[in-house]
Amino acid sequence: MAQTNHPSVPVQPQQSRSQQGRSQQGRSQQGRSQQGRGSTPAANAPARASTPAPAPSSASASASASDPASSHASSSASSSASGSASGSAEDDTDSFGTFRPRVVPDLAPDADTAGIAAEGEYGEALPENRFLDRERSWLAFNERVLELAEDPTTPLLERANFLAIFASNLDEFFMVRVAGLKRRMATGVATRSASGLQPRDVLDLILTRSRELMARHAACFQNDVAPQLADEGIHVIRWGELNDKEQARLATLFRQQIFPVLTPLAVDPAHPFPYISGLSLNLAVVVRNPVSGHEHFARVKVPPILSRLLEAGPQRYVPLEDVIAAHLEELFPGMDVLDHHMFRVTRNEDLEVEEDDAENLLQALEKELMRRRFGPPVRLEVEESIAPRVLDLLVHELKMKHTEVYPLPGPLDLTGLFAIAGLDRPELKYPRFIAGTHRDLAEVESASAPDIFAAMRERDILLHHPYDSFSTSVQAFLDQAAADPNVLAIKQTLYRTSGDSPIVDALIDAAEAGKQVLVLVEIKARFDEQANIKWARKLEEAGCHVVYGLVGLKTHCKLSLVVRQEGDTLRRYSHVGTGNYHPKTARLYEDLGLLTADPQVGADLSHLFNRLSGYSRRATYNRLLVAPRSLRDGLVTRIMAEIEHHRAGHPAFVRIKVNSIVDEAVIDALYRASQAGVPVDIWVRGICAVRPGVPGLSENIRVRSVLGRFLEHSRVFAFGNGGEPEVWLGSADMMHRNLDRRIEALVRVADPAHRATLNRLLETGMSDTTASWHLAADGNWTRHSADADGRPLRNVQEMLIDARRRRRGPSAAT
Repeated sequence: MAQTNHPSVPVQPQQSRSQQGRSQQGRSQQGRSQQGRGSTPAANAPARASTPAPAPSSASASASASDPASSHASSSASSSASGSASGSAEDDTDSFGTFRPRVVPDLAPDADTAGIAAEGEYGEALPENRFLDRERSWLAFNERVLELAEDPTTPLLERANFLAIFASNLDEFFMVRVAGLKRRMATGVATRSASGLQPRDVLDLILTRSRELMARHAACFQNDVAPQLADEGIHVIRWGELNDKEQARLATLFRQQIFPVLTPLAVDPAHPFPYISGLSLNLAVVVRNPVSGHEHFARVKVPPILSRLLEAGPQRYVPLEDVIAAHLEELFPGMDVLDHHMFRVTRNEDLEVEEDDAENLLQALEKELMRRRFGPPVRLEVEESIAPRVLDLLVHELKMKHTEVYPLPGPLDLTGLFAIAGLDRPELKYPRFIAGTHRDLAEVESASAPDIFAAMRERDILLHHPYDSFSTSVQAFLDQAAADPNVLAIKQTLYRTSGDSPIVDALIDAAEAGKQVLVLVEIKARFDEQANIKWARKLEEAGCHVVYGLVGLKTHCKLSLVVRQEGDTLRRYSHVGTGNYHPKTARLYEDLGLLTADPQVGADLSHLFNRLSGYSRRATYNRLLVAPRSLRDGLVTRIMAEIEHHRAGHPAFVRIKVNSIVDEAVIDALYRASQAGVPVDIWVRGICAVRPGVPGLSENIRVRSVLGRFLEHSRVFAFGNGGEPEVWLGSADMMHRNLDRRIEALVRVADPAHRATLNRLLETGMSDTTASWHLAADGNWTRHSADADGRPLRNVQEMLIDARRRRRGPSAAT
C-alpha cells in the first residue's frame, strides 16, 4: 500500500561556511557536542590513498558480481566453503592492504568528521536541510507495521499481532520520545532538530500524524480484522452482544474474582482526584445520590493483573472493562450510576539517573524506577462517546490540553490483541518454522551433543538467527563452557534476557563449579530495568562477579568470552553478536553472530572486558571497532576510502543494514560517497534520516526497509575495499546514543565465504525483485510487494526459511 504523498521538500545547496556552521551547531544541539573532538583520525581506519588495492580473490570477486536473485539461493553452498578457512591471525594480517590498518586505539580522539559536510576537499558544502526528521521517520516505521496489519494477504492472527505491535510501539514512543521532547520544551533546552524543524513544529507534526495513524489503526480492527476473526469463529465482542447464559457466567466470575480486587475512588472535597498510573485502563463513572440529587465523579481502575479479554464462551471474548462496567451498581450500592466512560493515560516513563552523583548505581536506579510511576501525562485516550463534561474534568485534573486528547472507538488499548494472536489456530498464522542446528555444529553420525569448542577450532562459525537455532549454538556454547572442567573463566555481557533464562542458569552453574564468572549487566536497559536488577542479584548470590558497566555509558555490545585450559596453553573462545542473549526473542528476531576461536578476537574481548570491569584506559583492538571512541570514525573513514577506490577505478560500494540511521557524520560521509559516484545501499528497519535520490547529493543512495514475521535486528557494514570486500557485524545502530553513549562493538568478518554470504544477503534485501518499502527524498515510503504483472515479489525471510528447510529435509516444516 503506497503512502499518501506529501509535497516534496526541496534541498538547496548551501552557499557558505557560516551557514554550515549553523548546521553543525544544530547537530551538536541534538546531543553530540563537538567540543573536545580532535582532528586525528583513528589509527585503525583505512587511510585514503591512491595506492592500487590488491587484486580481488576469486571468492570475493564472484560475490561482487553475482546476481542477487541467484546468489542468495546458493548461500548454503557458499557457507560450506567456510570449512577451509580457520580465521587464523595469519589469514587476517595484510589481506586488506593499506586501506585497513589492524589496530584500533579505542581511547584516541575522534577524527574531525565535522569537516566532511563543509566546503573544501570534498566539494561544495552540503545543504542544510539534507536530513529527514527523526520523529516523522519513526512514525513512518510504525505505519509500515500498520500496513502489514491492513494487508489481506497477511495471515489473520498475524494481522491481529501486528495491530498489537503497532499499539505497543506507539505507547513507548509517547512515553519516551514525545515525553522527552515536551520535557525539553518545558525546561527551555529544546532546540531546532537536525532536519531544521523547530521543537513546536516537531510536536505538532507528531500529534497530527499520530492522530491519523491511531484512527487508521482503530478502523483496521473495527472494520476489517474483527469481522474476519468472527468469520473464523473468533469473536471479540461487547457486553451487549453476549447471550443471557454468557452474561450470567461472567456475572459469577465478576463476584468471585474481579470484585474483590476493585477499588472505586470517589472525587469530592474530601477525596482529591486520584493518581492515574501510566497505560492503565480506567472507568470514569458519574453517579448520583438519590436522596440529595447531587452528582459525583468516581474512578475505577481496571486491574492489570487480570486477563484483559475474558472468554465468555468458546472463542468468544469480551473486554474486562465491559464486565466491570456492567456491574457498577455493585461497586456503588445505593447510588444511581448515570454514566461511565473508558480512558487511558500515557505518562513520561523514561529514566533519568545522575550516575556521576550516585554512589551505588543499582540503588539509584531502583529509586528512579519508583519515581517513573509519577511522570507527567503526555497522552489521553478516551472513547469517542465520552461526555464533554467528563472529558473536561479529566483534562483539567490531569493538567493536559485538548490537543493531547485522542478520542477513539472502543475498546481502547489494542495491545490486548496479543492474547488473540496467541490462540492455537495454526491455520491462521505463518507456517510453522523450527530452527535447526547450524551445519558446522550438527553431529550427523552421533546422537551426542556436538563439541562446540572443537567446531570452533576448525573454523569461524557464522550464525543467522532465527534460521539457525540459538539453543544449539550460543546457548550450547555457554552450557558446554559451564560444564567443562577445563574452562577456567567465562565473561559475558547481558543487556536483555528472560527471567528464566538458560543463559543465566549456565552462568550460575559455572560460578558454583568454581569457575571465574564475570557478568556485565546493563541494568539501564529501557523497560527491563526491574527484571535486570532481579536476576543481577541472583547472579551475585551464586558467586558471579557482576558489574554494571561504565558511568554515563550503557553497555549494549553482545559479547561472550570463554577461557579454556588446553594442555600447557590457554585458548580463548568468543562470540560476538548483534542480538541479545535472550532465548525467547532469538526465535522472533533476525540476528547474526560469530563464534570464533581466533586469538585476535579473544585478545580483543579480553581487553574490552578488562576495560569494562576495571579502570583500564589503554586498549587496542585487532578485529573490533568499539564505541564511543573508534566505531563512528572507523566507519566514516572506510566510507571515505570508497571514494578513493572509485576514483582509482577499483570496485567500490557501501552496504549497510541497521535498525536505525540518524547520525549526521555517518550520513554526511554517505552523501559524499554518493556525490563521488559510489553506490550506497541502506537496509533499515526503523528510523532513517537519509534523503535518498536527491540530484547532486544522494542520487546513488538507495534505502529499503523489510518488515515481516521476524524483526530485522542485525547490523552489518560492508565495503567494496577495492576488490577485497570488508564486512563488519555487531551491536551498533547509527544513532547518537549508540555511537556516543553506549559501549558497542563490531567485529570484522575474516572468512571470505562468510563475507560473500553477508554481501549476498545485503544484495538480496536491496534487490528490486525483493518485497520491501522504498524511501523517497521527501521522506515518504512506498511499499513494493508485487511486480508489474501483479505477481508477488520475493520475501527475503521466506527465502531464508526455505533454504534451511531444503538443507534439513521435509521434517523442518513440521
